[in-house]
Amino acid sequence: MPIVIGGTGGRRTLVLAGRYASDFNLPFVSVKESARLLENVRVVAGAAGRDPSTFTLSNALAVCAGRDETEARRRASVIGRDLQELRRDGLGGSPDEIVDKIGQYAGVGTSRIYLQVLDLHGLDHLELIASQVMNQVS
Repeated sequence: MPIVIGGTGGRRTLVLAGRYASDFNLPFVSVKESARLLENVRVVAGAAGRDPSTFTLSNALAVCAGRDETEARRRASVIGRDLQELRRDGLGGSPDEIVDKIGQYAGVGTSRIYLQVLDLHGLDHLELIASQVMNQVS
């Protein structure tokens, strides 16, 4: 049975994930923090006799996309978030910015990203993500 363990706890979370998880998920952390925590869970998995490549490493990230800066800022405002903060620790900005950021997460070992879409006032946000982000990373 697949087991997903997530979190950023430095002691028990990483040990449990390294020993038992089929998917280790990091919630809402930067690329830099993801790199550090993913390396730690790989070390723990290796010490437990597991091949770290046998489990999925994932991130959960808030996403806020806009066709232009004005639209991205408006969407961020609607969900009570700062666009610059989302650019730093999530997926915010233009579709191309978001695709680039997904590539940065992939570069540190993330193989799956769960998108937290908070702007649900219309389907146009989902359409933008589907048509201009997902088609580049699928």
